[in-house]
Amino acid sequence: MAGIKPQPGIMDIELYVGGKATVEGVSDVVKLSSNENPYGCSDAAKAAHAKSGHNLHRYPSTDHAELRALIGEVHGLDPARIICGAGSDEILQFIAQGYAGPRDEVIYTEHGFSMYPILARAAGATPVKVAEAERVVDVDAILAACTKKTRIVFIANPGNPTGTMLGADELARLADNLPEGVLLVLDGAYAEFVEDFDGGAALTETRSNVVMTRTFSKIYGLGGLRIGWGYGPQEIIDVLNRLRQPFNLSTVQLSVAEAAMRDQDFIAKCREDNARMRSWLSEALAEIGVRSDTSFANFILARFANRAEAEACDDYLKSQGLIVRRVAGYGLPHCLRITIGDESSCRRVAHAVAQFKGGAT
Repeated sequence: MAGIKPQPGIMDIELYVGGKATVEGVSDVVKLSSNENPYGCSDAAKAAHAKSGHNLHRYPSTDHAELRALIGEVHGLDPARIICGAGSDEILQFIAQGYAGPRDEVIYTEHGFSMYPILARAAGATPVKVAEAERVVDVDAILAACTKKTRIVFIANPGNPTGTMLGADELARLADNLPEGVLLVLDGAYAEFVEDFDGGAALTETRSNVVMTRTFSKIYGLGGLRIGWGYGPQEIIDVLNRLRQPFNLSTVQLSVAEAAMRDQDFIAKCREDNARMRSWLSEALAEIGVRSDTSFANFILARFANRAEAEACDDYLKSQGLIVRRVAGYGLPHCLRITIGDESSCRRVAHAVAQFKGGAT
C-alpha cells in the first residue's frame, strides 16, 4: 500500500533457512541437518505431553515459577534471575529489543549463528561481523571492533556451525575488557553436550554485563515445542520480562519442560552417547581425508578441499538418503555440518563419504 513502509533495516533481513528434512525421490532418509537429538526426548517428557492434553482449556502461568525453580535446582541458579521463552531465540530477541536500537551496533562473529544479525536488524541496529581465528572466536578481534556505538556482543559457545568453544579464562577476559555499557550474551544452546560446563553461569554471577541463554531444543529433544531460558543480572532480567508477553509459554510447553528437566539421567546418557559417536565419526572421516576441528557440540564441521567437493559430497549423501547441512551462508562453503546421529546413522555417513571420496579419486 502506498505510504505504508516497514521500519528501517527490516527489509535488509535475510530470511533464516532451516535444515532440510526431505529428499525428492528418496523415502528412507536420515535427517542430520538440524542438530536434533537422534534419541528424541525422555519417556518422562512424553508422558507429561500426553497428560497435558487434559488441561488445554486452562491458561498457563504467567511467571513460569515451577519451571524456573526446577532449572534453578538442577543448575544451582537463582530462580528469580531466570527468564523462560519460546526457545532461546525469543530470549535473544528480547535482549536485542531491550538493549539495541537505531544507530547502535551489535557484534557477532564470522561464523556465528545466523539469527544474530537478523535480531540486530529487527531492532533497528547495525550488525557488525568480526573475524574468527581458524573457526574459533577471537577475543582480541571482538575487543578491537568495539566502538562507542556497540551495545551487544553475541557469542555461541560452543559455536554453531563450528563446534569450537572458548574456555572460561578467555570468556572472562572478554567480559572484563568490553567497554562500559556493552552486554555480553553467551548463547549456550549446545552447553549440555560439554561435560562439567556451566554455559557461562559462573560468569553471570560475578559480572554485571553478562547474560547466558539455554534451550530445550537440542539435548533435551524438544525442538518441536520451542522452550528456552536465560539467566543474568536481576536488573537485566527485569528488563527482559517487561518485553515478554505474559502467556508466551503454553501449559504443554511448561509441563513437558518440567518433566524433561527432572530427568537428568536421560541427559547424561545422551551426552555420553553423543561424545562417543562424535569421536568415532570425526576419526572415521579423518582417516579418509575429511578433517574437522574438535567439536564440543552434537555435530562436526567436515572440511573438504573446496566448495565444489563439499557440494558434490552433499549431493551424493542425499542420493543415499542422508541429509546434512551446507554452510556456505556461514562463510564456510567448503564445509558440511553433520549432526551426530545414532550409531547406525553415523556408520552410514562414514560409509557414504568413503564411497564418495573413493569415486572422486
